[in-house]
Amino acid sequence: MALAGVTIPGSDGAAVDWPRIAVVGAGAVGAYFGARLAHAGAPVVLIGRKPFVEAVERDGLIVEGDGEGDGESLNLRAPVSTELASCRGAQLVLLCVKTIDTVSTARALEPYLAADTVLLTMQNGVESVEQVRAAAHCKAVAAAVYVAVAMPQPGRVRHFGRGDLVLGPDPASRQVAAVCTRAGIACRITEDIEAELWTKLLMNCALNALSALGRSHYAHIMACPPACTLIEAVVSELLEVARVAGVRLPVLTDSGAAMAAVARLVAQMPAQHSSMAQDLARGRRTEIDALNGYVQRRGAELGVRTPANQALFALVKLAETAASGAD
Repeated sequence: MALAGVTIPGSDGAAVDWPRIAVVGAGAVGAYFGARLAHAGAPVVLIGRKPFVEAVERDGLIVEGDGEGDGESLNLRAPVSTELASCRGAQLVLLCVKTIDTVSTARALEPYLAADTVLLTMQNGVESVEQVRAAAHCKAVAAAVYVAVAMPQPGRVRHFGRGDLVLGPDPASRQVAAVCTRAGIACRITEDIEAELWTKLLMNCALNALSALGRSHYAHIMACPPACTLIEAVVSELLEVARVAGVRLPVLTDSGAAMAAVARLVAQMPAQHSSMAQDLARGRRTEIDALNGYVQRRGAELGVRTPANQALFALVKLAETAASGAD
């Protein structure tokens, strides 16, 4: 299976082969990586909500603080669409929808995916790649995504830090990594994507709900001793669930190592508010079911008590109801 298929003149005039790429779910994460790929010259179509499409058609896709040498914003013109049918012919699809939409989107995408299309699952949680494979019977590759971004208004992405991917072991991963590297996106392949996804899950469970409920950025959370005590309980429960489930986390050997890893992540993106905080602020459903909610459910299945994760799950569900204006 070869991803390269479209020949485009490079900056030096030489021909460069790129795969046709579709970004499904062009929110902050999808639009950021789509912009990086399009800026490098890849043929990218961004599929998102109507306000996003209208804004990009009118003003272009704007990325602020993207880390490019001079720090100036990018303003890109790229094809956009609200229709999943725009994925037809794509050789690489970046699936960036929220976890609550994974299964329904995968089913809707299936008619437009060729047998050799590579679909990169770029969501939070640990279940997406299995869910996509079951729903769409397609070639799905798991990715752990590390980036701090926000979309303060449609078509405008604000980048705060990082912007790298970790891919699972798959024959297509080397080619996907080569495409990302060509676009200046740091990308590595791991033989143990399960451990990588659970490590990302731990970070999300530690910070996302607290950022949302406390309306706080990460540095503020870590500067609050009671919050740190709660984080330690959350990560200790997750580590026990992982241990009983047979998931090996060689880097996160105990709660002390896990807390140190959380602190390192916070140091890389101290001013970041979690995507969950952004969702609550907009009155949208969050991904809590795939994060602390998943730890609580998996713990119940395995006979592991998870009161800290259960409490955060319950509180975010209450906050969702309040934010949506439901009675």
